[in-house]
Amino acid sequence: MSQLEFADELMARISARAGRFHPRAYLFVLAALEFRQQRLPARRHLTGAELSHACRELALEQYGLMARTVLEHWGIATTADIGAIVYALIDAGLLIRQPEDRIEDFADVYAFSAAFEEGYVWGREDARGGDEVMG
Repeated sequence: MSQLEFADELMARISARAGRFHPRAYLFVLAALEFRQQRLPARRHLTGAELSHACRELALEQYGLMARTVLEHWGIATTADIGAIVYALIDAGLLIRQPEDRIEDFADVYAFSAAFEEGYVWGREDARGGDEVMG
């Protein structure tokens, strides 16, 4: 089986379980998992909050100002959506769930509006005054 055939079969298995998300959303969450693992001293299980934060960090690194727009285009608008994707990946046999894991671990980890907009010039209080920022 070629890599392309394997990828197509993999995406078919995933999409059948949670079709509301774009196929790239699943690949992104898997990439965020690996992104975080590479930054740890040793590979280990990640919590829902850790993986949610890894998704934010990777999205900002890869897509910058467009991070939130890209994720929402794929159907990811909340950290609970990340959890739904993770559990679809578990159901597909691509990730392993620990006994203490719960889908609720992904609920309300952060608000997308704050996570992807604060920190940019227009998201800071001093930028909201208009004239003060413009000089």
